Amino acid sequence: MALMNLITAINHTLDLALAQDERVVVFGEDVGVEGGVFRATVGLQKKYGEERVFDTPLAESAIVGTAVGMALNGLRPVAEIQFSGFVYPAFNQIISHVARMRNRTRGQRYLPMVIRMPHGGGIKALEHHSESLDTFFGHIPGLKVVVPSTPYDAKGLLLSAIRDDDPVIFLEPSKLYRAFRQEVPEEDYTIPIGKAKVVKPGSDLTVVSWGAYLHEALKAAELLQAEGIDAEVIDLRTISPLDRETILESVKKTGRFAVVHEAAKSFGPGAELVALVNEGAFLYLEAPPLRLAGFDITIPLPRGEHHYFMDAQRMAAGLRQVANF
Repeated sequence: MALMNLITAINHTLDLALAQDERVVVFGEDVGVEGGVFRATVGLQKKYGEERVFDTPLAESAIVGTAVGMALNGLRPVAEIQFSGFVYPAFNQIISHVARMRNRTRGQRYLPMVIRMPHGGGIKALEHHSESLDTFFGHIPGLKVVVPSTPYDAKGLLLSAIRDDDPVIFLEPSKLYRAFRQEVPEEDYTIPIGKAKVVKPGSDLTVVSWGAYLHEALKAAELLQAEGIDAEVIDLRTISPLDRETILESVKKTGRFAVVHEAAKSFGPGAELVALVNEGAFLYLEAPPLRLAGFDITIPLPRGEHHYFMDAQRMAAGLRQVANF
């Protein structure tokens, strides 16, 4: 066991993957010499050489397109997009090729590749540096979309993503990169993609969240616990595929449901989860499902971002309404 924060766990995992499988290559803007803007890849180029860990031009479409070619030719590329707000030029590659290759070739070809990028805000960054693109990627058939919430999960999920024969979008909550440390096994282990985790059992209310907001949701659950409201908190872990069974089983037990996410509310992932609950557990509901989500605006610049992001108190206020309905 070793104490790791999220960024250390990712660096450790990439190191492990590079050592285990010579097909793994890591690349992106400033990934090699500098070790990435958040230092997720620090030391890896020196250890594995410029052919396996290297810098690219500032061209996201080229980064992803290169990964497609590599994956088609037997490598397992791990491409980094420096910030998720810079990924838009690569959408043509992601949607037209990455997500479609297995279907296009009727299963004859596949793309074992990972696209990593920081996710969400809360670090007082500049414009385009605080995007929450869960819905963008989750809506595209052919992509798996993962959002770890802890260093332990980051390692297990990233190893699963690198070994997966289909493309995985790996969204790393930038607010959590150095937020806390956790004991992480140094040996190999994986966490299945598509499996949520009940991080706090409860009986009165089901709360689903992921990424940085999961930790605020847990704090909100503690506030409610002091009032006699026993909330069950689920870490979704994976936007696509969704773990429908875990969510519905919980709602059938508690009779109440809320989803908490950072992305804008309209057409966000919360809408899909509410629809899932309405379709799969409607007769068990004792209160209308609730979405606690971001405002339908562009995330404000640093001085104003605190108005956008919810804290535990704001979450608890909304969850209390569902519990007391």
